[in-house]
Amino acid sequence: MTIIFHKVHGSGNTFYLHEELPNMTYNWPVTAQKMCNPSNENGADGLLIISQSTIADAKMRVYNADGSEASMCGNGLRCVARFVLQKAGKITATIETMKAVLSVEQVKPIFKSIDTYKVEISPVSFDLDTLPMIYQNHKQIVNEVLPRFSVDIHFTAVSVPNPHLIGIVPIQYIENIQYQEQLSKSFNVANDYFPDGVNVSFIHPVDESSIFVRTFERGVGFTNACGTAMTASALVAATIKLVPFGEVTVYNPGGFVKCSVEINENHIKLSLIGNATFFATFSGELSESGEFITNSIIEHEIEIEEYQELKLQAQQHVNDGWSSNSES
Repeated sequence: MTIIFHKVHGSGNTFYLHEELPNMTYNWPVTAQKMCNPSNENGADGLLIISQSTIADAKMRVYNADGSEASMCGNGLRCVARFVLQKAGKITATIETMKAVLSVEQVKPIFKSIDTYKVEISPVSFDLDTLPMIYQNHKQIVNEVLPRFSVDIHFTAVSVPNPHLIGIVPIQYIENIQYQEQLSKSFNVANDYFPDGVNVSFIHPVDESSIFVRTFERGVGFTNACGTAMTASALVAATIKLVPFGEVTVYNPGGFVKCSVEINENHIKLSLIGNATFFATFSGELSESGEFITNSIIEHEIEIEEYQELKLQAQQHVNDGWSSNSES
């Protein structure tokens, strides 16, 4: 039976996307491992599966490159939103995820004519039990130096609902990723602090209303971007007054997004706004062992070129911001 996978990305965070047919079952964890392997068309960060939902317009499941299942993925949700909304001819919908039903919406382009979507990121909690995280007798960790991790980085732990450990760092930790990689890997094997692993992000400001974020993603490694990490980082940056509440521009190695951070009577409302780019469509056969045999490929060259222009412009903005900061 011929089936279709779309190769998509949100902020350079790449996925294969497939709409599951009713009564068809596949071993998606194994399929994710094989399709995301770099030897397969340069691989991907994960696999997005769209299926029918009884409580929303569609259901999304997310499998990381190592076959593990994630509870949410903000960049992936934007790509799923595009597929669902375009198929239904709508501009708003709801998508069922592992932990919540989330609203999605098509909005004006973030850059030129790039397809852009706004997605809800929820639920949000600073309680360590929700990550889960164990650190001495702490119930929450907000902008604290944790000597067991580092003596010069202020960390915040938050779930959105994926677990995130976010550090505000000097520029040298952005330019040299060695320490972030070492720390992240230690938290994503058997350890005393994160029984289920954790996504680790390092933040450095670009200007008064924007930040740069690099993320080591649980089950994946370093990615061009992680949607929940970018949103959580915007929340942390606003909470500690690094940037104002409201709309925060978040740059990353894959481009940039806009994050809306609002607090009303202690209720936190987060939204992620960015591209949903489809750059290739694959038709082929999927075996029971998870091997996908490609019969044809259609590349969407205009989408590829336009996003590359966005990425170059984002990199220039970051460089200009840091150059200005170093001169002042």
